[in-house]
Amino acid sequence: MMPLRLVLTDCDGVLTDGSVYYGEQGEALKKFHIRDGMGVKLLQAQSIEVGVVTGERSPSLVRRCEKLGISEVHLGAQNKLEVVSRILERLGVEWRELAYIGDDVNDLEVLERAGFSACPSDAHSAVQGAVGRVLKSPGGHGAFREFSDLILQGQKAAE
Repeated sequence: MMPLRLVLTDCDGVLTDGSVYYGEQGEALKKFHIRDGMGVKLLQAQSIEVGVVTGERSPSLVRRCEKLGISEVHLGAQNKLEVVSRILERLGVEWRELAYIGDDVNDLEVLERAGFSACPSDAHSAVQGAVGRVLKSPGGHGAFREFSDLILQGQKAAE
């Protein structure tokens, strides 16, 4: 595996189980898995930047990213390929140095170009057929942690 410098993830269906609770004021709650947060911290400790690219505009996600020290947060990304291309250019990162995890068809273009790609076990079937690794964990239940562990094991093996 090529040394990775950047890990990007979708939110709903990866960091969450895809459920959103709505109240009169709009989105009320999303559930995040605490081990996924540790996966973020472990990557950051190895100088691998972590970011989120999502089509949603979620105050809950913004708060979660603030808590985890994630500064690359891109909400309302309707064209993820375009958004990720701009991130890579700005950071001077090549596609082969990017790891990406997503769960649905709006992630496909990025998943197909990333140096390492994966999806949760409950991802859309088109995504499962396009990624380098289908994880054992479903979205919102430690899938990002499983992904981060694979990355860190691959990085260590490459040393």
